[in-house]
Amino acid sequence: MTEQNPAMTYASYLALDEVLEAQRPRSEEHDELLFIVIHQVYELWFKQILHELDYLQRRLGEGHSAHSLRALRRILKIFKVAVTQIDVLETMTPSQFTSFRTRLDASSGFQSGQFRELEAVLGRRDQRVFQHYPQGSRDRTRIEAAMSRPSLYDSFLTYLGVHGYAVPGGRDVSAPAQPSAELQEILLRVYADDHGPASVCEHLVDLDEGVQEWRYRHVKMVERTIGDKSGTGGSSGAAYLRSTLFAPMFPDLWAVRSGL
Repeated sequence: MTEQNPAMTYASYLALDEVLEAQRPRSEEHDELLFIVIHQVYELWFKQILHELDYLQRRLGEGHSAHSLRALRRILKIFKVAVTQIDVLETMTPSQFTSFRTRLDASSGFQSGQFRELEAVLGRRDQRVFQHYPQGSRDRTRIEAAMSRPSLYDSFLTYLGVHGYAVPGGRDVSAPAQPSAELQEILLRVYADDHGPASVCEHLVDLDEGVQEWRYRHVKMVERTIGDKSGTGGSSGAAYLRSTLFAPMFPDLWAVRSGL
């Protein structure tokens, strides 16, 4: 008789033994566990957002409005959850964070390869991010690849082209998106037509706003916790985070607001 494998369980399917052993505080301070859990959960959400963005770019490239809208709505909901997690982290006072901060050594949220990759997929092109990643490392390779291929903005342009709009061509996908008067004229026609592409435009504006909301809440949380001190790992902390605020991913979608 062939020996049967044990039935799949909730714990084995979710690999809970590994997940629940992955929190390794380096001090006896009560609040360090919360700090670790929050940031591990962020990394899981970043993984899911990257997964959804890959799907979204493929659906946009094929011109699928309904599938693209569903993916955008899911990504937006995840960013809302990410913002809400900051509320939990802010239950930790500055003194409670300081009690274990020195144990973080050179580690810093600036080293999150997944978030840097996510930024690149959303269109950020900034070579300065590589200072945190050695040449040939897994994170650097993934970020470099994301910076060299079409961003979400480029997939959106492809989507408009599939729907018959004569979008400008020949863009260097390794460069950040710049406002285009020609594209803005096309977007005004998209909104006037008021079909599926107009809804996709509005959901992309929602996403742009959602990412900026997350950045704003993040910088205020850092200011609240450490003020203008340098961040862990020698990062510039809140000063750098403030510099990322109000930089739209889709400048043309914002520029046409006054013409609608």
